[in-house]
Amino acid sequence: MSRAAVAAALAAVLGVANAGAPRAAGAPWSEGIPVRSPTAVGMSAERLAAVDRVVLSGIAAGGFPGAAVVVGRDGYAVVKRGYGRLTWADDAPAVTDQSVYDLASLTKVVATTSAIMILYDDGLVDLDAPVSRYLPEFTGGGRERVTVRHLLAHRSGLPAGRDLWRSARTPAEARRQVLESRLVCPPGACFEYSDLGADVLGFVAEAVSGEPLDRFVAAQVFEPLGMNDTGFRPPASQRARTAPTEVAPPRGYPLRGEVHDENAYALGGVAGHAGLFSTAADMSIFAQTLLNGGAYRGERVFADSTVRLFTRRAGWGGPGQSRALGWDTCNGGGSCGRLMGPTSFGHTGFTGTSLWLDPERRMFVLLLTNRVYEARAARPARVIGDVRADLADAAELAITDDPAGVPAMPAAFRADAEAGWHRAPAEAEERVAPRRERVARSTRAARSARAARKARAAKSARAAKSGRSAKSAKVAKAANASKATKSAASAKAAKAAKGATKTRSTASTKAKAATRPGKSKR
Repeated sequence: MSRAAVAAALAAVLGVANAGAPRAAGAPWSEGIPVRSPTAVGMSAERLAAVDRVVLSGIAAGGFPGAAVVVGRDGYAVVKRGYGRLTWADDAPAVTDQSVYDLASLTKVVATTSAIMILYDDGLVDLDAPVSRYLPEFTGGGRERVTVRHLLAHRSGLPAGRDLWRSARTPAEARRQVLESRLVCPPGACFEYSDLGADVLGFVAEAVSGEPLDRFVAAQVFEPLGMNDTGFRPPASQRARTAPTEVAPPRGYPLRGEVHDENAYALGGVAGHAGLFSTAADMSIFAQTLLNGGAYRGERVFADSTVRLFTRRAGWGGPGQSRALGWDTCNGGGSCGRLMGPTSFGHTGFTGTSLWLDPERRMFVLLLTNRVYEARAARPARVIGDVRADLADAAELAITDDPAGVPAMPAAFRADAEAGWHRAPAEAEERVAPRRERVARSTRAARSARAARKARAAKSARAAKSGRSAKSAKVAKAANASKATKSAASAKAAKAAKGATKTRSTASTKAKAATRPGKSKR
């Protein structure tokens, strides 16, 4: 069977939802960038068919239950569709470009870096100023030498992360622990991809803007661009179309519409390194805004010079030399594939998300998945890694108007080979069995906790009711006693009054008799 036939069969089984899925009138979500045929923007529809095959292979292998993909060029989407479902259940909602996904570390660039770009544009943040200028408490142990630029390039010396979710009881305590984190090297001396650094950047944005990070980026970026489904802590109204993530996290209950990252949760669900949710439609607008130099449909959110500054390599050598400010750049491999050039920039997210942009070819590739949800593949990280890279290569190979010519299509993509995706059955079962037991234990514990809470609530209700009944009886008894006392007192008073009246009457009679004239004796 040909690859095209395989892709068609997979599409029939797994489901492919094209752009333009019906929705209720007046629904709040955005439509994203407009759709156009590939040939209209210098791309091959036949070559783009590889996108379907790659994504559906990832689903069929058990890497993720569904995905939303957008490939855009020259302001139009040439691929804009959903694949599979939000979960593995046969009756789960099909994925569309309006399905909501946890972006994980894409938060670092879409929210946090964007906030710093805006404040830089406004002259409110100096990239080479010490962070302590904006956060006076960020001092000691060399932290006073860390600059905003160091944080953006992951060269602050801060460690990759720490288990805030284990040690902090409140978001305020988690924030304090982030700011007190010890450096692992002097600022600028080493590259260490750091969630903590992104969190500190978020604190800088809040201190300078005077607003919480989520409100600031909503007002300055998402609302002006019409990204109506993008934000932290998504509302309950989005839950039905939100892809779930972890089934048995440390929190003890399945996650859907609540940030997957435990440290972001410890920080209150709004963090510089994670916590943002969005749709493929919204993210296509964001990507096109960057390719347009910071504007979309007449609404400018970044200066074009600022976009160029933040998305080109920062100039450090050695490990991490591909890093820009906040963003990464393509280094000829990894999630950007083999064909994007060094001016391409992008980022990935742990939940299975990625966004890569190629300014030279005026194109972007977006992938949203929930690969952390009950992955059925033996090595889901290998699956998502190959799918990301294949999507980037497939998009580049579909360009037909490049002056350098049209490259030959490869004999096979990574997803066709599935190299390293699977383990031997016994090894796979050995890996899956403990996780299955953890899920079962967590489920039992959650049910037990719910039952205990329900029993305690019922006991409290009974005790309260009993207390109210006893109190009512006591009050009634006291009222009856008071009433009896009053009745006795009234009777006694009445008797006394009657006796007094009789006494007065007798005295009056005697007095009258004494004053009456006596009869003479004859």
